[in-house]
Amino acid sequence: MKARSTDTIQASISIVGEKMRRENLVVLFPLLALALLSVCRLGFVDGATSLQPPVKLVWHYYKIHTTCDEAEVYIRHQVQLLWDKDKSITPKLLRLLYSDCFVNGCDASILLDGPKSEKTAPQNRELGAFVAIDKIKTVMEKRCPGVVSCADILNLATRDAVHLAGAPSYPVFTGRRDGMTSSAASVDLPSPSISWEQALAYFKSRGLDVLDLGTLLGAHSVGRTHCSYVLDRLYNFNGTGKPDPSMDASFVTEMRKLCPKRLKKGQADPLVFLDPESGSNYKFTQSYYSRVLSHKAVLEVDQQLLFGNDTAQITEEFAAGFEYFRKSFALSMSRMGNIKVLTGNQGEIRRNCRFTNKDNPNK
Repeated sequence: MKARSTDTIQASISIVGEKMRRENLVVLFPLLALALLSVCRLGFVDGATSLQPPVKLVWHYYKIHTTCDEAEVYIRHQVQLLWDKDKSITPKLLRLLYSDCFVNGCDASILLDGPKSEKTAPQNRELGAFVAIDKIKTVMEKRCPGVVSCADILNLATRDAVHLAGAPSYPVFTGRRDGMTSSAASVDLPSPSISWEQALAYFKSRGLDVLDLGTLLGAHSVGRTHCSYVLDRLYNFNGTGKPDPSMDASFVTEMRKLCPKRLKKGQADPLVFLDPESGSNYKFTQSYYSRVLSHKAVLEVDQQLLFGNDTAQITEEFAAGFEYFRKSFALSMSRMGNIKVLTGNQGEIRRNCRFTNKDNPNK
């Protein structure tokens, strides 16, 4: 693995460390330095150590550049209220953020309503947490009208929700602005049945790397998926009429009970947990990576982690030491949140996350 610059990390610490201590936030950058040391034990996995350039976002943007000093505190409080009522808010927000950032960048275009908007694309079937974002935005508009973007709300709320579920907190650089358009035709999110090579190529097209891939798939520690995304692995893998040979035989039997063959049109499409060991607790644990090593991953793309040299080493490392994953997750989430952001005079600050300001029916 190429050496990651601890000088750069230490410089970042000197700039923001005191603010982080004052606010009792997790001091992430020393953790990233530790993550570097731990992941380097892989020997040859080349992973980034910082946000992708150019970095246009700002640490504590709302404290420095606006009168909404407590924006992140307000959002965190609302997420806590939502999470206390429904812990599934964590995987819903994670998927919503992924579906936003990986298409046109982190511009909240996924939140826009419309007959042909991104949320109508087949890949975005049954996305959740829209109402949660609406609730947070309503509070922010009452406290700081026209100041906090929907894109920043989505990134901050996701950070706070995953922290409540056992993932690390991490600094979300802010100052994003909201996109003006949303088109289902632009949604190119891949199938969960792709190979690790295809998954890596897709991540690289977004400026991410193999360590980001192996790390961000760990978000499948929480949440559910439809049986329709798993049936081919259980009954007719690649047209063979047999189950996926990479699946543990006992796990195939277990999953077939939850996901029976679809024999008629309109048959139910049940939901199954991506990590049965986490299940309805919606907690981040190392069991996701342990299950991949045991050939008990639900989605094919997860099991594919074993078939690449780098991804297999990452999986083994994270299964052996969950703290390594938690530290890497913090950086990879920050990197995902930096994809093609709008800042400055680009886009706008929506008053309602479902509509551009021009189309807002309540303007």
